[in-house]
Amino acid sequence: MNILIVDDNADFSSTLSDIVASHGWTPTALNTPESALQFLERHHHEVGLMLLDIEFDHRSAMNGLDVLAISVKKYPAIPVIMISGKGTIETAVRATKLGAFNFIEKSTLSHDRLIDVVSSAAERVMQTVQAQEIMKAIEEQGIIGQSKAIRSVADKIIRYGRTELSVLITGETGTGKKLVAKAIHSISRRNKYNFVTVDIPNIPRELFQSELFGHLRGAFSGAMTDKKGLFHQADRGTLFLDEIGDLPAESQAYLLLPIEEKTLRRVGSLETEPVDIRFVAATDRDLLEAMKNGGFREQLYHRLRECEIYIPPLRERREDIPLIADYYVQKHNGDMRDHKVLSPSAIEYLQNREWNGNVRELASLLRVTLQTSPNEVIEITDLHNTGSHTAMPEHNVTGNIISLDRTRREDLERVDKIKLETMLRTCKGNVSKAAAQLGISRETLHVKIRKYDIDVHALRKQDK
Repeated sequence: MNILIVDDNADFSSTLSDIVASHGWTPTALNTPESALQFLERHHHEVGLMLLDIEFDHRSAMNGLDVLAISVKKYPAIPVIMISGKGTIETAVRATKLGAFNFIEKSTLSHDRLIDVVSSAAERVMQTVQAQEIMKAIEEQGIIGQSKAIRSVADKIIRYGRTELSVLITGETGTGKKLVAKAIHSISRRNKYNFVTVDIPNIPRELFQSELFGHLRGAFSGAMTDKKGLFHQADRGTLFLDEIGDLPAESQAYLLLPIEEKTLRRVGSLETEPVDIRFVAATDRDLLEAMKNGGFREQLYHRLRECEIYIPPLRERREDIPLIADYYVQKHNGDMRDHKVLSPSAIEYLQNREWNGNVRELASLLRVTLQTSPNEVIEITDLHNTGSHTAMPEHNVTGNIISLDRTRREDLERVDKIKLETMLRTCKGNVSKAAAQLGISRETLHVKIRKYDIDVHALRKQDK
């Protein structure tokens, strides 16, 4: 760590430099406030700590408190320890209010006292640097924020990501569970290998084993060749079980041994194959409640939840919304070569919205607004106009539902189709969620989807 020493007493500065150097730190000694500020302007990224005298001789128009005030404002990451030969309580209080990390008198500044104070400041610097590195790594995965809640998520991503433990990610729809899963993979020792997603709700029940574990030729009707499954693709990497709470109870049993023993058996085979996989799962459901109702196996829950990361909804971290919005604005400007900005009132408007769809809803609104508004400065009216087009509630569906040219049965089927499409759109194409909301089984909904020729994949893509 580089330590900047600023004191007009050359002998005292030299003594401090010797002590600092003897403990492995790198000292830089300067004798005037002006030279200190000039040095900071050029080299502030290299300075880990500043030891700053308060009183300087008549050659300087500034004192140490002046330097402190400027440093705290321009270089807040640098802790400043104030040193005074004429210390008073008033001066110490003023220095603390200005943002000094510590205040010590020269008369009490022994060798051990200096080392204790500097070591304490150095520890703070290291914690700050580590926190910044963590947030930078997380932001690269699209997880944006500085709130206490998102910092907690980031800390768990780092701690759990470096292990081989299975991680369960929980949180509402649209909070960014897949982003967290990718972040865990990116910092793990497996990051050079595949990150494979299992889209649980959209795998047909009868094909579940084949999709995950593969099959041998002739294992069932239509199995014309040998096939490797998603477990094979994720070998040495990470397998992400998305929406694990939607997996039917009878299919959950198929995962118990493969997760526990890291082996699989292809459909139609009697031989087991070893795989080296790290498991990450995500759900927006209450699995504890599902276990009570018999909807989720306790054994599978404990295998998948060796540790858990809960992502709070956006309404519980509103202070992050300006940062998230700026992230998507800058992304748009880079992709589209634009120079758009959000007005202060537009940012305030975004912070005050409920965001039931969480970050996904916010990102969708901004993406459409930024690409469709002709204005360089985005105002509330631009966001309102976008919102009225992006929101597609059932009562906004256009077209004549009832017609004299159709039979009553055709009219009812048309109403039924519109209802299903609207619910599937609301559920982002998730068939299981839509079926639950409609109060019908997944099988019944699948039958209706085929009957009405509804393109579920197209509805899902509308939200991406």
